[in-house]
Amino acid sequence: MILVDTSVWIEIFRDGSGRKRQEFLALLDGDDAVLSRFTQMELLQGCRDESEWELLSSYLADQDYLELSTEGWEEAARIYFDLRRAGLTVRSPIDCCIAQLAIGQDLLLIHRDRDFRIIAEVRPLRELQVQW
Repeated sequence: MILVDTSVWIEIFRDGSGRKRQEFLALLDGDDAVLSRFTQMELLQGCRDESEWELLSSYLADQDYLELSTEGWEEAARIYFDLRRAGLTVRSPIDCCIAQLAIGQDLLLIHRDRDFRIIAEVRPLRELQVQW
């Protein structure tokens, strides 16, 4: 399984050529893509209208999701805390939660968000930043 961040899904959904989708499938190399509930929320909140909401909501209902454990919430907060103490800043605590999901399940995280590179400086996050 590979955890896929919102930043990647947005690029795939916006790409009318299908090129990014093909590159994404090649990156998965047969592995299953999983999402976080944070990704579900972020994608839905970006819908332009009711029609897009219905289409995306239906698509997302069929996806596989990971959830943070009780301990995972505290570990995500600790990531943010440790980054601040190291003088590093991430733009969203949600990224700390997504990173902790990947770390806790020992999954590769595919993303297009610089925050995950910063998190990887203080945690053993396996991450791949796509360059589209």
